[in-house]
Amino acid sequence: MADPRAFASFDFDNNATEKMLFAGQAKSTSPTPFTVQDWSSKSALPQAQWEALIKAKIAQTNMLIVLVGKYMASATGVNKEIAMASELDVPVFGVYVGGAGTLSTLPTGLQRNRTIAWNWRDIAAAVDQMMTEGKNA
Repeated sequence: MADPRAFASFDFDNNATEKMLFAGQAKSTSPTPFTVQDWSSKSALPQAQWEALIKAKIAQTNMLIVLVGKYMASATGVNKEIAMASELDVPVFGVYVGGAGTLSTLPTGLQRNRTIAWNWRDIAAAVDQMMTEGKNA
């Protein structure tokens, strides 16, 4: 079976470095290897076009992983991506990055009990759980 596919949702302005590190480590470090698709929009698009593009990409994944940084309140695109995943029945979980932690603001739609520290054993367990929950499993 191919590795599970994850869409990484992150604050482009503040957590792009963490997203690159996370994606690079996912396949080699995690006890459950998975592929983080690099489907971020490479250019500014009109809102409706961006939403259609991102929704189509999320629909092709097994899960959406939100990289929760310290400035999530300003990351409106992340809120939209979580809503799209919910609409598509794609399971979502979060991973704290960039100094964020249990007291950090979460984006709308992400549950605190589904947000974990950047620990590959726990992330692998969450990936396994998402694979049993998701419609694309």
